[in-house]
Amino acid sequence: MVDALKKMGKISRKGPVVLVIMDGVGFGKYKEGDAVADALTGTLSKLYASNPWTKMKAHGTAVGLPSDDDMGNSEVGHNAMGCGRVFSQGAKLVANSIATGKMFQGETWKKLVKNTKAHDDGSTLHFIGLLSDGNVHSHIENLKAMIVQAKADGVPKVRVHALLDGRDVGEMSALEYFDPFDEFLASLSDDSFDAKIASGGGRMVITMDRYNANWNMVKKGWETHVLGEGRLFDNAHVAIETLRQETGAIDQDLPPFVIAKDGKPVGTIEDGDSVILFNFRGDRALEITKAFEAEELTEFDRKRRPKVEYAGMMEYDGDLHVPAQYLVTPPAIDRTLAEYLCASKVTQFSTSETQKFGHVTYFFNGNKSGKFDPSLEEYVEIPSDIVPFEQRPWMKCAEIADRVIEEVESGKWDFIKLNFPNGDMVGHTGNYEAVVCSMEGLDLQIGRLHKVIMAAGGVMVITADHGNADDMYEHGKDGSVKYKENGDPKAKTSHSLNPVPCIICDSNYQGEYETELKSGLGISSIAATCMNLLDFEAPADYDPSVITIK
Repeated sequence: MVDALKKMGKISRKGPVVLVIMDGVGFGKYKEGDAVADALTGTLSKLYASNPWTKMKAHGTAVGLPSDDDMGNSEVGHNAMGCGRVFSQGAKLVANSIATGKMFQGETWKKLVKNTKAHDDGSTLHFIGLLSDGNVHSHIENLKAMIVQAKADGVPKVRVHALLDGRDVGEMSALEYFDPFDEFLASLSDDSFDAKIASGGGRMVITMDRYNANWNMVKKGWETHVLGEGRLFDNAHVAIETLRQETGAIDQDLPPFVIAKDGKPVGTIEDGDSVILFNFRGDRALEITKAFEAEELTEFDRKRRPKVEYAGMMEYDGDLHVPAQYLVTPPAIDRTLAEYLCASKVTQFSTSETQKFGHVTYFFNGNKSGKFDPSLEEYVEIPSDIVPFEQRPWMKCAEIADRVIEEVESGKWDFIKLNFPNGDMVGHTGNYEAVVCSMEGLDLQIGRLHKVIMAAGGVMVITADHGNADDMYEHGKDGSVKYKENGDPKAKTSHSLNPVPCIICDSNYQGEYETELKSGLGISSIAATCMNLLDFEAPADYDPSVITIK
């Protein structure tokens, strides 16, 4: 439990401080492919022209990732904004644990390995996860290191259930990972060790659902990975090439496939096996974890539930302690903005649609489920549409704005935070026209919010967790756009390394702080900024506010 924050006695506003997170909206490095700049965003243009603003770092070491070559993501971005400091995050923790050998010395790894050798003919160690080097949910080098160690530890058989990425890496880059990985497995296999890819499919089709948005994805994943049900192929290369030609889908949307030999799946998950979900990020790991761990599952019929030793790469929910076993301990994030505000008796309202609801609550609160003080907090989830995001690029931004306007006008809340998912979720589709549309829809809703917040005598802080919509084309080292054979630009579906905005719209500014905002800070400084605007001193170890109090 934290102590109440100390009042400054400097800033007093009639209305609330409202934190608006434009998910996936940054400042583009290149003119071509910047859907944010190409969109008609009259509201944002006016706000930049008439209010203090600055650029903030939202990737790499500024959000706890291993290096500045690592793109930011929504999980670490919301962690940073919500806890006001930079913690080493999943990618860095996992890489360090493998490099030092700590993972392989841990009880969980030893238990899963021992389990595969406890049976007369030996059992199988299965790996499920995203096969790329995007380093947002997983990294292929982590997987390779674990397979090498498994062989060294005497595991007789390994099967990999590999999900195609196409969001954190190039939209059609799967074979750049699958083909060399198949060769890698073949090079390790011998008379005492058998390693193969067993199944796969696009990450937005199977296995990796989040926030209970579409459990049918998890059902398809279970049928594919565990039961071996689905279309059979001789190898992953043939599966990917065939399904691409038949569907025209990009990697993330590719249908599931099962690898078979002599008409039988090579890697169903059976009683006595061990299973590792090698993704380290939690949001898209919780549902498939539940499918393995729950004694009773109501979301879909598992048909059979094999008795296995299951572990996640990390503890995906520290509050609920899910999964029961994991390989790497996540960062212990404490003393978050929301917790401090509750201790200071600040009323808080949080909302987004399903796709980002957990980000503005769970991740923002330091990977904590539930509320710090239910008497002071309210969380509202607006259900997302279950359709491809390019078909509804405005998503639920109008409904989110409707609800926030209602809450601002109620006068009940001191602090309101919301997430507009458009820039990120539509950005991941690679559909440029849809992303421009999403930004224009977002801009209209920001205009509505601004009008109401200013009329209520409040403060509006507009920022983002990382870039995406600002960098929609693949570029060469010289900055030139890369093109497909048909002449279209190659779509970039991953996040960007670009900075993001911080705009402060203050309805009743009276000179309490400098109008020139600090530059060069990371988004972890959002927490102290919001505290200051609520008239509180930030804790001494928080990263500095963007405003300088006079």
